[in-house]
Amino acid sequence: MSGDTFPFTSASLRSLRLEQEFQDWEDDRRALAHRRSMARAPLSRAPRPTSRQQPLQEVRAPPPQMRCRDTAVHNTFMYGDMKGVHTVLKDPGMVNALLETVKEEMVWTPEMGMWTLSSKVKQTSPLRLAASRGHSGCVEELLFRGAEVNDDPGGSAALHDACSGGHAACVQLLLAHGAEPDVLADDGSAPLHLCTSAQSLHCAELLLRAGAEVNARVRESRLTALHIAARRGLEEHVELYLKHGADVRATSQEGETPLNAACSGAERPCEAGRYLRVIQRLLEAGADPRTAGRKQHTPLHNACSNCSPRIVDVLLQHGARAAVANGLGYTPMDCLLQVVDDFQDQQLAAVARSLLNHGAKPVSPKVKRNATP
Repeated sequence: MSGDTFPFTSASLRSLRLEQEFQDWEDDRRALAHRRSMARAPLSRAPRPTSRQQPLQEVRAPPPQMRCRDTAVHNTFMYGDMKGVHTVLKDPGMVNALLETVKEEMVWTPEMGMWTLSSKVKQTSPLRLAASRGHSGCVEELLFRGAEVNDDPGGSAALHDACSGGHAACVQLLLAHGAEPDVLADDGSAPLHLCTSAQSLHCAELLLRAGAEVNARVRESRLTALHIAARRGLEEHVELYLKHGADVRATSQEGETPLNAACSGAERPCEAGRYLRVIQRLLEAGADPRTAGRKQHTPLHNACSNCSPRIVDVLLQHGARAAVANGLGYTPMDCLLQVVDDFQDQQLAAVARSLLNHGAKPVSPKVKRNATP
């Protein structure tokens, strides 16, 4: 078969020629790529870190908070002993230390059916202790050394303690170092809710100046600062809150307004004068004397229960209804008769005349002597 010949057609010859040309082109391409790779400059090595470059910083967890139950340390901050304070603060960790006091209390245990002695631990901080006693020098020293101004060991912050004690200098220091004016305690109260004494007026002014919300409410009771000030008969506080836009018609969890709170707080005859001025200011600001709580107890019911003739007169002059009954069916006259035994009493006579002049019935079948509505 080797002597046989194979005839090539023109198409076969053309195909072989194209195949040869493609092979030659591929050889030339590879040779060119090889020459370029040989002529290219080599890549430089990766740069090594020089001694000037800073090494990576090591991240460390913050040290655990120190706990202290030493009574001497506790008393050092409570009484503002600056010499002792400097001695204690030689250890930087003591600035934000958790101070604990242990108190033994008798607790009833239903499971055992008996009283048992139980240890109750209360927690606080050096800053809280100093602020609660008004030691402004100690507070300033702690803040300078880095005390956490908004920490709330034990459920309250230092600003709560300072306001509760009426220590305006400490409040000013805390606010200047970043204390939140509306910081909440565990019970939902803000520092403004703890301005409950006449000495705390400047504290309330500082809080409002720092941006505290005047209509902030306690979490569960829904009381505002105006409710609390009215209940305690704090004239200047009430005036201050009203100037800052306090809502005079805000209702608490029980549906009571600041006016109702003021009328219920006037229990002592010697305090009737300042409560009367508070009530007059609330009425001037738009308080409604006919607004009743959830038990339909109106401010007039409370004023009659306290036998306050001047407050009763003011409420009646502003539209209070003398014949309205509360949830138990008692009228203001009924509330009056239940708290007195001597019908010749001058205060009783004055209140009764005011009620009768405004449509109250002289005797209500619902009333029971010496019964509580």
